[in-house]
Amino acid sequence: MQSYKRLKAACYTANITMSIVGNISPILFLTFRTLYGTSYSLLGLLVLVNFFTQLCVDFIFSFFSHKFNIPAVVKTMPVVAVVGLGLYALAPVLFSNSVYLGLVIGTIIFSAASGLGEVLISPVIAAIPAENPDKEMSKLHAVYAWGVVGFVVVATVFLLALGAQSWQWLAVLCALVPLVSAILYAGAEVPKMQTPEKTAGAVKFLKDKGVWLCFAGIFLGGASELIMAQWASGYLEQALGVPKVWGDIFGVALFAAALGMGRTLYAKIGKNAPRALLMGAIGATACYLIAALSPFAIVGLIGCACTGFCVSMLWPGSLIVASDKYPQGGVLIYALMAAGGDMGASVGPQLVGVVTDVAMTKPSVGSLAVKLGLTAEQLGMKIGMLVGALFPLVAIFVYLRLKKKNEKIDG
Repeated sequence: MQSYKRLKAACYTANITMSIVGNISPILFLTFRTLYGTSYSLLGLLVLVNFFTQLCVDFIFSFFSHKFNIPAVVKTMPVVAVVGLGLYALAPVLFSNSVYLGLVIGTIIFSAASGLGEVLISPVIAAIPAENPDKEMSKLHAVYAWGVVGFVVVATVFLLALGAQSWQWLAVLCALVPLVSAILYAGAEVPKMQTPEKTAGAVKFLKDKGVWLCFAGIFLGGASELIMAQWASGYLEQALGVPKVWGDIFGVALFAAALGMGRTLYAKIGKNAPRALLMGAIGATACYLIAALSPFAIVGLIGCACTGFCVSMLWPGSLIVASDKYPQGGVLIYALMAAGGDMGASVGPQLVGVVTDVAMTKPSVGSLAVKLGLTAEQLGMKIGMLVGALFPLVAIFVYLRLKKKNEKIDG
């Protein structure tokens, strides 16, 4: 039992590492824009690179998980994260003529570690004997959310105290978390996990239409969560005029805290994942519309923060539904669902960035912005946020179908 406690601690710290690498670039969006003149599209591209890399790892494990020594990969994962964060921090030194290139290289490396974490941490937790596996899964994802809260608060205070020009030392500080995870994994025993015996088995499994419905659910859930998580800081500061320190703490951190509360609450009393998915998508759609359309900064800030509670179960809830429906899937179902979530997390934030950049350059948007008492950039970001609302809106219909299918099975 002692080894399982150490293993759980290693998984939790690995999940905190994922919360760091998934949010370090967004928290530094405006820092990079100020220091290096990076465009919104390129800032969004950092997020795309992050999740596209994870997506590649997800698909590799979807088809070839049987080729890997899973315990060895699990233990190597945090070491890769340390290397990636180190290169990210050294980007201005190693790539002085093209800092952005250095940021991309560092992002690719630590994103590969995060992709491995998404594929492997959940099945490791699922392989540990527990009275209620669904609640253990929700608890694991709650750790991620609380990790975001801690990171945002620490990063905000760090940048406020030492200045944006010291952002590299923040990355170095963050590298200590996966270092701790690596030490914990080194002394823990990782249980064996089920994988398809050959690639043909994975292909046959993927022909099931229900698998792709679950995939669509986590795709939309991942986009709904990550758009707000990635853009809330910049949106609150630029579109709503909220000072960065307050936008980060009361917008981004509250979003993550609400995310954590939703997952923690489900871990304690949750029972019906399909229903939680449907109600979450409805609430998220409303919150996105409030954040995008409200003329009052405080209302928009509240809308951003409350989105966290509404989207809290969209990712883990989709994972729970899929793993319950396909228990024979083993590592494969977790890899495929991680791919769906990462795809949504890649497409959603990047789409918002592109829409914002395009909208703010349109003369018609500039004219409308003047009439509304806004700048073209502010209105462009609001339009981008409205596009973001489409993801939870479409998710409502997908989750309705998942709920009906689940009721038929229970019946």
